[in-house]
Amino acid sequence: MSSKKQFRNEVSHSNHPSTVDDDVVGETPALHPTVELEIQAKVDLNNPKAVGRGLTLAEEERLAAREWEIEQTRERWDRRQMSSREARTATAVEQSSIEATRAFKKRAGCVNRWADPEEVDPREQLTAEQLGVVNREAARMQSKLDGWSRAAISRRLAEVVADGNSMMSAVVGVFEELQQAAGTVIPIAAVSEVSRREVSIEGTITQLWESSNAAIQQVGLIEDETGRTKVTVWEKSRQPAVREGERVTLRNVAKSWYGGRVSVAVTGWSDISFPEREAWWE
Repeated sequence: MSSKKQFRNEVSHSNHPSTVDDDVVGETPALHPTVELEIQAKVDLNNPKAVGRGLTLAEEERLAAREWEIEQTRERWDRRQMSSREARTATAVEQSSIEATRAFKKRAGCVNRWADPEEVDPREQLTAEQLGVVNREAARMQSKLDGWSRAAISRRLAEVVADGNSMMSAVVGVFEELQQAAGTVIPIAAVSEVSRREVSIEGTITQLWESSNAAIQQVGLIEDETGRTKVTVWEKSRQPAVREGERVTLRNVAKSWYGGRVSVAVTGWSDISFPEREAWWE
C-alpha cells in the first residue's frame, strides 16, 4: 500500500513545473568504449591481415580486387623480372616501318627511277671525269644554297647527268630546282619568280614606318644584295619585333602582289630569326 501511494505521489508531482535547471536536464551522458572495444579497433586498423582493416565490406572487396589486379600486372608472361617483350615490340615496329618505306619507294620508282631503292647510285654510273666535275659543282653550289648538304647536291646532279643531260644544263637546272625548294632561303630578287605561295628570305630591315591599320604590327622594307621588297608583320602572327638596320631571316612568309609589285607578309605560320643576335649570344 505504502509503495503504491508513493508511486502515485511521484506521478502527481511530475505534473508540476520542475525546479531543476534545464541545462542539467538537457545534458546527454557521454558514452565511452570499453577497453576491449578499443583494443579490437586498434587491431582492425593496424593489422593488414585483419578482416575489416577499418573498411566496410564493399570497400574491403574493392581493395582486394585492386591488389589482385596490381599483382597480375606486375607478373610477366615469361616469368622473368626483365622481359624482352618491349625490345621485341620495338624491333617489330621498326621492321614494319622499314618495309612500308621500301614499298612506297618501290611504287615511286615507277615515276622516278632514282626513287627505287634497288636502283644503283647514279654517281657509280658516271665516269671519273664526270664525277669530279659533279663534286666540284656541288661544293660551289652548297655555298649558295641554304639547308642543302654537299652529298645531296652531288647526288641530284649525278641523277640529271646520268639521265643524259649535259653538265652545264644539269648544273643550271639543279641549282634552280634546289633554290626554289620549300624551306630554302632565296634571294629577294627571286621572290617574284618562284611559283610557291610561301618563301624564305634573308636581308636587312632598311626602313620601318607607322601603319594606320590596327591589324598590322610592323611594316617596312627588307633588302639584300639582289633587291628589296615590302614586308608586313601581322599583329595576330605574334612574332618578335624587328628593328631598322637589323639582319633577319624570314621563313615561310606569304607572298602577295599589289600594283604589279611583290611583297611578303609574316603570318602565324612564319618564323623570324636574327642571325646577328644569335651569333652575339653564342
